[in-house]
Amino acid sequence: MAKFEHYEQGTPSWIELMTPDQSAAQTFYSGLFGWSYDDHDLGDMGHYLIPKIEDDEIGGISGQMPGMEGHPAVWGVYLAVDDVDATTAKVEPAGGKVEAGPFDVNTNGRMSAIQDPTGARVGLWQAADTIGTQRANEPGTPTWNECVTGDVPSAVKFYGEVLGMGSEAMDMGEAGSYTVLTNVDGRQIGGCMDLGMLPEGTPPHWNVYFNVEDVDKSVTKAEGLGAKTLAPAMDVPGVGRMAMLADPQGAAFWVMAAASAA
Repeated sequence: MAKFEHYEQGTPSWIELMTPDQSAAQTFYSGLFGWSYDDHDLGDMGHYLIPKIEDDEIGGISGQMPGMEGHPAVWGVYLAVDDVDATTAKVEPAGGKVEAGPFDVNTNGRMSAIQDPTGARVGLWQAADTIGTQRANEPGTPTWNECVTGDVPSAVKFYGEVLGMGSEAMDMGEAGSYTVLTNVDGRQIGGCMDLGMLPEGTPPHWNVYFNVEDVDKSVTKAEGLGAKTLAPAMDVPGVGRMAMLADPQGAAFWVMAAASAA
């Protein structure tokens, strides 16, 4: 059991799906991952669903913000910070953009929404009552996050300046090199990948990998639930087996079964 009670700065700490059809998303992901849900009524702002496994919070599912009608669904990532106001103040001097905040989310925490200089959107989360994802790195929960960008060096420099994150090169053999991101404690927490490795037209973004026991079976199940396969199952030496999917509303995500030593 992989449960979390604290995240060091620079660690992905929450994932959130923004979708035009929360009910359809609820059905799809419960069918794929076995999630149950808490439904929070936000009044005029609609509902916020919190997926859970064995009563542990995995992430959030929200409706679309005004002005985003017709936009495909998208998964988003939040990075933990110790002081969201101080961290957000560093964003624009480092070449990024502050899209919203900082602001309080009731007593749950304080957040801002930003873009890095390459255009990848990510949230910053300063925990209060809610730390973020309570269970990870096991089937049906997030296990890896990745900044996908057309300019890896600029993205790495930005996250280093703003959040104190580090980076290391990983030799991927015939697949070339890969940049691993580390949090302020030097722990590997995610990666940074060149946008050119994904389908043409994919915008810069932070993506989500979900752990599964069997990638091929999960792909078959997802397709039966209405998903599309964007990248078929593949083996990455020393990492594991993975595939890229899009849910019925268009939100892209990965499923991954880690190699035994990863």
